[in-house]
Amino acid sequence: MRGVANLKTVLIATMSCLALAGCGGGADNVASPGEGAFPPSSGGSGSGGSGGGVTPPGQAAADCPAGLSNVGTVANGSLRACQLPQKIIGNLLLPNRAGTVYAISGRVDVGDDRGADPANPLAGSQQGILTIDPGVRIYGSGGLDYINVQRGSQIFAEGTASSPIIFTSRSNIDGNAGADLIGQWGGIVIAGRAPIASCPAGTTPPNINCVATFEGGISFYGGNSPTDNSGRLRYLQVRYPGFEVQPNKELNGITFLGVGSGTVVDHIQIHNSSDDGMEFFGGTVLLKHIVITGADDDSIDTDEGWRGGIQFLIARQRANGGDRVFEESSVGVQASLNSRPTIANYTAIGSGRTGAGDVQILNTGTGGRFVNGIHTSANTATACLDVDTPSTVAAAPRWDSVVLSCSTAFRNDTDVDGTAAASLFNAGTNNSSTHTSTLSGFVNGSNEMGRVAFNASTLNPFFESTTYIGAVRDGNDNWWTGWTCGLSAGSSC
Repeated sequence: MRGVANLKTVLIATMSCLALAGCGGGADNVASPGEGAFPPSSGGSGSGGSGGGVTPPGQAAADCPAGLSNVGTVANGSLRACQLPQKIIGNLLLPNRAGTVYAISGRVDVGDDRGADPANPLAGSQQGILTIDPGVRIYGSGGLDYINVQRGSQIFAEGTASSPIIFTSRSNIDGNAGADLIGQWGGIVIAGRAPIASCPAGTTPPNINCVATFEGGISFYGGNSPTDNSGRLRYLQVRYPGFEVQPNKELNGITFLGVGSGTVVDHIQIHNSSDDGMEFFGGTVLLKHIVITGADDDSIDTDEGWRGGIQFLIARQRANGGDRVFEESSVGVQASLNSRPTIANYTAIGSGRTGAGDVQILNTGTGGRFVNGIHTSANTATACLDVDTPSTVAAAPRWDSVVLSCSTAFRNDTDVDGTAAASLFNAGTNNSSTHTSTLSGFVNGSNEMGRVAFNASTLNPFFESTTYIGAVRDGNDNWWTGWTCGLSAGSSC
């Protein structure tokens, strides 16, 4: 996120809701990865509407599942648009139905804010659970269309490698795509009860009273439940999201607000966000198999004492847009809960844009561990690493088995100069600041395969031990294929 997020200690509020239900069957109408425009509906076994029957290939369903609004057709009349309600209370299922796509209009809240204490939900608050079937497509038409999962509620969006869930824009549903198409709808916001570092005066985190609001009151978040569970996200794409709701207050591809480690996040792609790909405000959530392509600001942005981590990360900035791959901050944080992310087996490819930032910046007291990583950029004006005001507490930043392949290895500025940054980097093991990249796109080449790997499992049992650095071991390592878009040469989203 550009600038410092406007984070405030909160007053608790409650909301009222509607109860909904869904129905339906399956279909396989998702465009094959890299094809961009969505094909016409292909029929399948899905019901054409609540009255039964089978929707013929290329024809919109006759109506919508119960509880959703029929708002007409899109994609040249080939898809029935079924709109989600403004608030989801109880269980709502979005089934994969032939001839059907789902629409977001405005902010869609999943549940009420239930407060920071799971044992004592706020009086009158109700939980929402949104479940999304594999292969479902959901779109927003503008920047203020987004999904907002409240504290104490959950989202279960679980696609498969061959049938990912796709969140995208109306424009994309209608067939538009492009390398520089960004910011077509709002994105996804998930709030949880895990510790954050924004606290009332005199309160030391972690503490149940350390809570905040996101971007002018969109969501309340925080608490003291490190293993809080906001649901499961697997095999999904978030295409063309991001929006500035107010000056310096932006929605990202996915925004994680105090999200706990009980939440599962695995095999997720964010493509062409107009702000950050993913931003973390505190919390402890752990992620695997993440792809961030084409973010117009940072691929990964961390704030508010995030103590989670990511393993297997491909982060590639756009040639004509983007800023940094990593912007890691602890703005306003007390030392007892500074940001300490753990990032393992990552390939970070910087932006070619004139004026883009360095591949990684750590500032305002951020610590953390960075292992088995590759930093590279062909932009001669950017550096691989910029360290500003690093953590002075026990968990200062450390790199192990990380290589830098940029024209300038370390940013030489007036805060922590290049020599001091190099000293921090070289304190780790098996690092190189003079690496020559032999990557084939983001796949390791001979120079990367020859590097000694660090055992990431020693940092947290969540992480796997690998024998290689980077996100993709070699040409036979295909964890990213089948469910992503725009990664292979000549493909698009």
